[in-house]
Amino acid sequence: MQNSPVTQSLPVVYSGSSERKPWWRFVQMLLDALAWLIALPIGFFLRYGDADLINPLGFTIVLALAIVIQLVLGFILGLYRNRYSYGSFAEGKILFPVVVVDVVIIQAALLLFAWHIDVPRSVVIIAFPFAVIAMMIMRYAKRIVEDITNRPDTLLSEPVIVYGGGFVGRSLISSLMSDPESKYRPVAIVDDDPALRNARIHSVNVKGTGSDLAQLVQKLGVKKVFFAMSNPNDKLYERVALKMRELEVEVNKITGMISDVTGEHDAESEDANRMILEGVRGKIDYDINDSDISAYITGKRVLVTGAGGSIGSELCRQIVKYSPAELLLLDHDETLLMESKYSLMGSTALDDDCIILADIRDREALAAVFDERRPEVVFHAAALKHVSALEAYPKEAWKTNTLGSRNVLEAASKVDVDVFVNVSTDKAADPTTALGQSKRTAEMLCSWYGKKTGKRYVSVRFGNVFGSRGSVKPIFTQQIKDGGPITVTHPEATRFFMLIPDACLLVMLAGAVGNSGDVMVLDMGKPVRIYDVAENLRRLYERYDVDIEITQMRPGEKLEEVLFGKDEVMQQSEKNRFISHAQAPALDPLSLDYASWHENYLRHRGYERAEHKGQSS
Repeated sequence: MQNSPVTQSLPVVYSGSSERKPWWRFVQMLLDALAWLIALPIGFFLRYGDADLINPLGFTIVLALAIVIQLVLGFILGLYRNRYSYGSFAEGKILFPVVVVDVVIIQAALLLFAWHIDVPRSVVIIAFPFAVIAMMIMRYAKRIVEDITNRPDTLLSEPVIVYGGGFVGRSLISSLMSDPESKYRPVAIVDDDPALRNARIHSVNVKGTGSDLAQLVQKLGVKKVFFAMSNPNDKLYERVALKMRELEVEVNKITGMISDVTGEHDAESEDANRMILEGVRGKIDYDINDSDISAYITGKRVLVTGAGGSIGSELCRQIVKYSPAELLLLDHDETLLMESKYSLMGSTALDDDCIILADIRDREALAAVFDERRPEVVFHAAALKHVSALEAYPKEAWKTNTLGSRNVLEAASKVDVDVFVNVSTDKAADPTTALGQSKRTAEMLCSWYGKKTGKRYVSVRFGNVFGSRGSVKPIFTQQIKDGGPITVTHPEATRFFMLIPDACLLVMLAGAVGNSGDVMVLDMGKPVRIYDVAENLRRLYERYDVDIEITQMRPGEKLEEVLFGKDEVMQQSEKNRFISHAQAPALDPLSLDYASWHENYLRHRGYERAEHKGQSS
């Protein structure tokens, strides 16, 4: 029997999908209120020993205080705002301090007013551990229920044994055991590490070592083994494969995440990106109404600038699903442009002249292209985006991100484009770099053209696109492959991250729900420590020998990014809860002047450097 790589898709799926539903936060709050409703009577009874001695008014006041303080503190710290997976260790690290502070505040209140309500302070101290235990039991019970309900169907899934209890094996088991539609169901784990003997990983038992594999295969009736290790011993794999071949059992070698297309090892696949990012940020389930997007794309001529880039090419792949009349791909890099076209082969929206080789800096050429092709919808994703390179050459940011955007907006306005979506960045919110300043100016230009045309011209801000060219993920990956060190500028530096497919989906949604002149901001979850990303990547490759080195902050770099500027008023979109928006001030393109722009950039950059220096000292 042939032992080939896994050819089926093994998506990374996380249980707890209910946690992102709007009603779930209210359920969390009710459960924690219930925990106090259970704990306080216990505290009163243990203190008094006789229920008749309990003051009903005092009990009611203390209970109300405990619940209100718990819910207010929890909401402020993100406990009830879907920032943490319910029942996770990360949530526990927030939950415990919330309950402690709750108790401290009540103690202070009782110290001042106990004689009014006849409640001794010891009652709350006695109730405290019971409240914590009740909250943790509810969380654990919920996880158990979801673990059971999300498991693969016993009748429809094929039993498998996973050889390897390391990071890759654990990730694979987590993926399979949290997907009720999975084709495979792990029934046992084998690992040669004595420390894992009799361990339990995601509800699956470690039932022995490699020497027990043959016996387990026969005992459990398994016909497939997943050999899951990031750096496998080739001789061990060959020995296992040979033995399994004798038993007519297929062995699939998995050394990282699985590509949905080829089934081969691909630690840089979208599955891997999703696993790493959601491991440090948590999962966001974007519940999108496709009809909003199809309403303005289906049957229309759509043009994408920067179509060869990470965002532009993915936008094209998603746009074709909505059946545009024509999809036009514009980029100045012929290699990337052709790659993007080939990835779309077979789409009826493409024809032989769907690609447009043009530079957005060329004002006349761009105007001619728009005049000839007459697009109705434009997604402007072309940009220079490498912060350090643009800090060295700020005028290039001006030429492409500002003047280039002006050229695209001008050309679009002349042919009456109905919807124009300008892809921006969170660095434009409070710009301290050439990238941020150039993109902020582009947002203001987009607002001006929106007001001039009366059409829907919007800008969309989001953070770092995880896994895109130039993002930290490929940089860290290469550093790991080179033997390290992984370089991080500051241990507490955080950034907002999105996956490319999620970012593009919400960019298209913003084009449907935005108002002209809006700056739309996407829900990216909580900010992620870059240091945590480095650690997760190191674990993925099981390269614990690679050091993480702290360097220093670069000019204009911030510890934390912001999503809205100091003068911007954020409003939640009435049409979609994943999008917030603010009005961008309009900037007349006739007032564009590089000297003024550069002076403004230097002023903001100098302020940020001085501020950072003050923080460091």
